[in-house]
Amino acid sequence: MALASSGSSLGTSLGTPGAAQRATRIGFFIAGFAMAAWAPLVPFAKARLGASDGVLGLLLLGLGLGSILAMPLAGAAAARFGCRSVIGTGTVFACLTLPLLATLDDPVALVAALAAFGAAIGALDVAINIQAIIVERASGRPMMSGFHGMFSLGGIIGAAGMTALLGAGASPLVATLGVAAGALAALAWAAPNLLPEGSRNDGPAFALPHGVVLFIGVLCCIGFLAEGAVLDWGAVFLTAERGVDAAHAGLGYAAFSATMTLGRLGGDRIVGRLGGTAVIVGGGVLAAAGFALAVVVPAWEAALAGYALVGAGCSNIVPVLFTAIGRQRVMPERLAVPAVITLGYAGILAGPAAIGFIAQAAGLPAALLLVAVLLLGVAAGGARLRVG
Repeated sequence: MALASSGSSLGTSLGTPGAAQRATRIGFFIAGFAMAAWAPLVPFAKARLGASDGVLGLLLLGLGLGSILAMPLAGAAAARFGCRSVIGTGTVFACLTLPLLATLDDPVALVAALAAFGAAIGALDVAINIQAIIVERASGRPMMSGFHGMFSLGGIIGAAGMTALLGAGASPLVATLGVAAGALAALAWAAPNLLPEGSRNDGPAFALPHGVVLFIGVLCCIGFLAEGAVLDWGAVFLTAERGVDAAHAGLGYAAFSATMTLGRLGGDRIVGRLGGTAVIVGGGVLAAAGFALAVVVPAWEAALAGYALVGAGCSNIVPVLFTAIGRQRVMPERLAVPAVITLGYAGILAGPAAIGFIAQAAGLPAALLLVAVLLLGVAAGGARLRVG
């Protein structure tokens, strides 16, 4: 399943290429930075509402629902109004809703705010990926891994910054105002070099993914599912299966995040040297081996090493697949990017829940081994995709 190589679909006003590339990196950083700021607020929201774990889980679905509903609209808006407008609007709305997430104590109002926050992040995610495809294509060299690496770096700094502010005694409201100020400052720096246009605005406003776009979306879904498995079940596995104290169970996701971020920041050179196909095939096999190591070897140190391998293996799979979206001609980016990101979000939202059902029936180790099998499927799919 080869992909057609294409030139830029637009006569884009990239201005100085280096400036457009820097603005794209900042846009990805903003998305990761703002998204991660919510995670440290979850315990505070739970306490304000007096919610049980089950009720909190239902409330949190508002964030994912808002993102998924906004993504197709964001693709159409980027085509009509330009990437700069959608990225700017998404960032501003995310910054406006963060303080609400830190203060609301009514469940209905909190769900509405979470949906608005999710919609803002989803729109930002779609528009910055469309810009990344255009900028990378104009550069003529691999850049997508580095762009996505800035999202990961922003997530680390956003979560760490919020945690530091809260640990220093700042209220949740003050902490979110600080994060919002940082995100808006970054937007002001990047805005002059964000693209004033998007992908072509011909064809239908919405379309279901089909052909190679659907194939890429399924592969992305599995990649996001693997990330969600480590995020939501990695610590549970360490405590329940390896006897790790709950206070140290977060080391598993830390190991995963570290190799994921480092792999993406150095991924453009790897992709340029090995090619996209080899990165998907090798990454899928490496990530599958990481889950197998964590499950099969009965030592917590092996589990940490396994999570690190999963992060390294998965780090460049999704960026290469987004490059593939820019090369296919079945659907324009304004339709293809939202479709693929929506499938990815489905993997990270529904995947961990599915793992829970499988774990209930067959045990958590068996569920994680199933994820390893799916990653081998990604490797096989990457070989068929032939992305260079």
